[in-house]
Amino acid sequence: MLGKSRLMKDHAHKERAAIEVIKKKLLGKKLSYREVFNLMDEIANRRMSDVLTTYFVAASFKEGFSDKELYHLTRAMVETGTTLKFSGIVADKHSTGGVAGTRTTMILVPIIAAAGFKIPKTSSRAITSPGGTADCMETIAPVIFEVKKIKEIVETVGGCIVWGGHLGIAPADDIIIKIEEPLSFESFDKIIVSVMAKKVAVSATHLVIDIPVGKTMKIRRFADAEKIAAKFKMLGKKFGIRIVVDVNETLEPAGHGVGPALEVHDVLTVLEQKKNRPLKLEAKALRLAGKLLDICFEGKRDGKQGEDEARQILQSGKALAKFKEIIKAQGGDADITAHDITIKAERREKQVIKAPTAGKILNINNYNLNTIARILGAPSDKYAGICMNRKLDESVVKGDTLCLFYSKDRYHIKEAVETYRAMPIYEIAR
Repeated sequence: MLGKSRLMKDHAHKERAAIEVIKKKLLGKKLSYREVFNLMDEIANRRMSDVLTTYFVAASFKEGFSDKELYHLTRAMVETGTTLKFSGIVADKHSTGGVAGTRTTMILVPIIAAAGFKIPKTSSRAITSPGGTADCMETIAPVIFEVKKIKEIVETVGGCIVWGGHLGIAPADDIIIKIEEPLSFESFDKIIVSVMAKKVAVSATHLVIDIPVGKTMKIRRFADAEKIAAKFKMLGKKFGIRIVVDVNETLEPAGHGVGPALEVHDVLTVLEQKKNRPLKLEAKALRLAGKLLDICFEGKRDGKQGEDEARQILQSGKALAKFKEIIKAQGGDADITAHDITIKAERREKQVIKAPTAGKILNINNYNLNTIARILGAPSDKYAGICMNRKLDESVVKGDTLCLFYSKDRYHIKEAVETYRAMPIYEIAR
């Protein structure tokens, strides 16, 4: 009884201390590392109530963080969770996101691994989108592993694409994300801390950050993107991570498919160098891989450009071979092809969506695209989603196929078609 009483008193003391720290932040005062660490420790170990965590999230959104606080938060999130230790150059990539159907990670990882660098990619599942990288990879290979197995895979084949959600990497961040989701807000500073904590935790030494900018992205203005890029680089210096940032305008998916299997199909057509591959997806993946290779190779070669090297690895078939190695190491079907995905998708219920009029595609509504893909069953139904036949600035005539809906359930197809009438994906200017 005495021990239980002490535990209760200790918990009450820590809760009062947490409240004082949150009040301090609400008043706009700066937090010390000890204060931040104690907060993250309480959140990570689920000792702080959702109400208090929400107050902290709200205070952070209102006041933001100083550079020193950003460092404190990142360090505390890492130190209250699991870490993966690797030696030598460890490459990584992250996108701040906002649009589906742009699965560059699954192309970049085998390129970097084929170039001779370790790239332990821990990825997320979808929360509000039709598919995260982990959902897509799970279509062709398992993605849930313990830390020891991940290290073994990376040391053996150079890279992995796994789900990081169960590993306990920066656990406070995962809890905060769940609090933020129903509130529908996430501060720029929080995005930065979330990304950097997870990269520090996997021993990343070289990192490319993809910052898409557009009206449906998390970051909507180039001025904000540049500020965010500067903060990423600031934290990179503090943690000894060499960072390169790619700020780019994004108005539509780079691939054709939206939904796990359909996005994997895009990835495989690029790796297999098929004629029907989405060239915009290939170009973006090569650009990001090239920038990452440039900093990984820095000072180690004469005049060779990273993007040229990435293209050579892709076109030679080395990236495809490495991808098959990664799939096999993760217990998947290494013989899978884009054609296999097509055959399985074509067995599903489908609906062709045709152009109601002739004209030019003026806009693609990514919110509506995501919503309809989820109605079709993505990401839980791995083969559900949308295949986009037409993209921005293309001309169409009445009756042309704009896109195809796929689902295992014809009722989902019916609901998606009805939703499309009220929430069209395409805006066509006559």
